[in-house]
Amino acid sequence: MGLSASMYAGTSGLRVHGEDMSVIGNNISNISTIGFKASRSYFEDTLSQTISVANGVGQVGRGVAMGAVMGDFSQGSLETTNEATDLAIGGNGFFVVVPPGEETNYYTRAGSFRFDKDGYLVDPHGYRLQGWAIQSDDTSEVVSTTETSAPSATVKIVGVPTDIKLENFQSPPQATSRVDLILNLDSRAVDRSVEDGDPPTTTPFDGTPFTAMFDAYDANSVDGVPLGDARYAYQTTIKVYDENGGAHNLTVYMDPINDPDVTDNAGGKRYWEYIVAVPPNEDNREFWAVQTDTSKRGILMAGTLTFNATGELEGMSAFTINNPYNGTGGTEPTPGPPPTAGTFATDASAITNWTPANFSKNGFPVCTANFLGKANGSITATDDSAATPNIPPKDLTLTDNSPANIEINFGLRNKATNWSGGLATLDALRQLMQTGNSGGPVTTPAQMQAALATINNFASVEANALRTTSYSSASTTVYQSQNGYAAGFLQSISVDRDGVLTGRYSNGQVQQLYALTLATFNNNYGLYREGGNLFSETRASGPAITGLANTGGKGSIASNALEQSNVDLATEFVKMITTEKGFQANSKTITTTENLMNTLIQLKR
Repeated sequence: MGLSASMYAGTSGLRVHGEDMSVIGNNISNISTIGFKASRSYFEDTLSQTISVANGVGQVGRGVAMGAVMGDFSQGSLETTNEATDLAIGGNGFFVVVPPGEETNYYTRAGSFRFDKDGYLVDPHGYRLQGWAIQSDDTSEVVSTTETSAPSATVKIVGVPTDIKLENFQSPPQATSRVDLILNLDSRAVDRSVEDGDPPTTTPFDGTPFTAMFDAYDANSVDGVPLGDARYAYQTTIKVYDENGGAHNLTVYMDPINDPDVTDNAGGKRYWEYIVAVPPNEDNREFWAVQTDTSKRGILMAGTLTFNATGELEGMSAFTINNPYNGTGGTEPTPGPPPTAGTFATDASAITNWTPANFSKNGFPVCTANFLGKANGSITATDDSAATPNIPPKDLTLTDNSPANIEINFGLRNKATNWSGGLATLDALRQLMQTGNSGGPVTTPAQMQAALATINNFASVEANALRTTSYSSASTTVYQSQNGYAAGFLQSISVDRDGVLTGRYSNGQVQQLYALTLATFNNNYGLYREGGNLFSETRASGPAITGLANTGGKGSIASNALEQSNVDLATEFVKMITTEKGFQANSKTITTTENLMNTLIQLKR
């Protein structure tokens, strides 16, 4: 070992401290770089030389080397922005971006994304952000993911991560398929449609109070008003939509049944007649075109609501035009000729042809509104069991979710598929006080009570916490809603904490479009820095583990925010001072060694 060895040790010190200063300088230069992760140098000693010493063998180090440059992946602070597509990750995940036309994945913490001219959500390099399409059909049971992804509890993702692209800037219209009406009907209200508008008769049990409002309805009235406001106690109107996004008024008329023959024998129960109707000129069900009597055009459903003594809804009946086709279909058990589709009978307005409504799969009675007059869209079903009308129809011409069908919900649901009670038609309800439950005239209170028990009701009633009531307070609409809407245009985009990109449309609809893909690695320190705020995976980092935000420790998403560089300037300055001193100290080693060598050379003069 000679003096030159100590000089080379000092040289190694100069070299690594110079490299360390490069690392520090790079950190400081990127103090304003979005999503930048700082680095830190780690030194290690080089091989030591063995020398003989008094007690045996000793070792003398031969300098220093750069052991590693490790990344600092700690969270950076967040800066608020005005762009919804500026995204920051609060956690360990990385955004996944892919160059157009390539299969290479890059990973970044810099969440400055914008939509390009083709609708792709891209970073400043034009690399496309990756995400999963979201299953919009709630009835779907199959969710496909990549092998390393985890499904979210809040959204259903489809397929594998793909380029996030806005292709549809318009929300298509949706026809109304359900109407919810929660009312309070004043128990003190006066019956304004008593027995078809006539004063009560003096003969017991001979009126028609259950269909008085239906009987009074006339779509062909001279003044163009099918039901005058003097013929009902309360009405509420809600806009519903057809398949083309057109709006229509659907009105529900309500009138109490205060006939003493009924109320005195109902055991405290109260009955209200109701009609669900649309403007007659907008009721374009096909069979109306061939009718000789169109007086009931516009009525979609008619029936009764039954309230208990405390004013809570406990039952309802519902009648619709279910089978206006020509042909009877025969009777059970011997079937006859089936109804002829497209060929309609001419007696749709006849009360004898209004039969119990069918049930949707949700357990609500269904009526049909064919606003657009589409073919085969005018009835809920054909009934091939005319002898037993309470049996569910066997030949459904439309599904429960057909846009032409509308569920009516007053707060009761039928858990079964059929009706209880024995009324085969609306006409049977109309004649209840004349024919009773046995076909004969009702003459006694006991017979009246028995007749009331035959009014149709749900076979298995399930009452909602919020349902229609009949309390002693003013009639009012407590809540009403429907699920249809017109066409709308995209107005804004937002991203929630779960990384779900949502579009908001002018028709009020909020549609989930994509779920952002986040990636984590078993060894972040093994990632390769590509420049441009990008990382790529290596064998040292392991493969990317992809998933949704807020799952698997990948972190949550903050919209309208960007993650700042995690460089701590004070720390870097302190490291700069110590690195400078280390460099100076190593330079002293070299100059001192030089002096020693000069002294050695001067030994011989």
